[in-house]
Amino acid sequence: MTPERKSTSGGAASGPGAARDRPPVRLPFTDRAEAGRVLAEWLVPLDLDAAVILALPRGGVPVGYEIARRLSAPDRPVPLEVLVTRKIGYPRQPELGVGAIAEGGEPVFDHDLLARLELDEGDLAVTVEAERAELERRVRVYRGGRPLPALAGRPVVVVDDGLATGGTARAALRAVRRWRPSRLVLAVPVGAAETVRAMEREADEVAVLAAPWSFRAVGQWYQRFEQLSDADVVGLLERAAAEREGAAPGAAVRGREP
Repeated sequence: MTPERKSTSGGAASGPGAARDRPPVRLPFTDRAEAGRVLAEWLVPLDLDAAVILALPRGGVPVGYEIARRLSAPDRPVPLEVLVTRKIGYPRQPELGVGAIAEGGEPVFDHDLLARLELDEGDLAVTVEAERAELERRVRVYRGGRPLPALAGRPVVVVDDGLATGGTARAALRAVRRWRPSRLVLAVPVGAAETVRAMEREADEVAVLAAPWSFRAVGQWYQRFEQLSDADVVGLLERAAAEREGAAPGAAVRGREP
């Protein structure tokens, strides 16, 4: 039986818990860390016991870090890991995404856009292989030889810093679904309203703090939206692992946004 899909947003009191029990949402967010702290409070009532947080690098990692910290308990740490995704760009205009790929999954294409560009999937074979190679490189950089946590039968929360077209989020959700989690949640601070609605067909639940109709880019909803490096991602993963293992609070680890 497929779980009922629903959306919990800052504009409505849907889902477990009432809006009055959650912190207010004020845009723009100061940075990804603040957005993650607010989003975490909205996730607390969802009863995500034994969850795994999978953040989409790079921008989703500071958000996911704050969520993992908030949902953890001394006897029940919530693991933070990355799920690496790559956009598949139009060869003549690489910044135009025509699809995406996530580790463990198959390429997911925007077939309507491909039709308008008079392309088929075969025309993108070289691009897909290049992005797959870069994806594998990033997996090695971010996790080394460390595998993903066991996902089967557990709630999984896929986290990003925002949803514009939703291409990478869709690829990530479909990849995670193959591991048969007990519940699949997509959590983002902000997303384009139409994209949020589309993601409700991919996840069991979409948790989003704000879904404005006027949406140009994710960065417009943040005061600080710096580009993150691979070192920033690795630093936050190391910090999260150290905290799960009981390292002293405040230990100096790279990558934390101020």
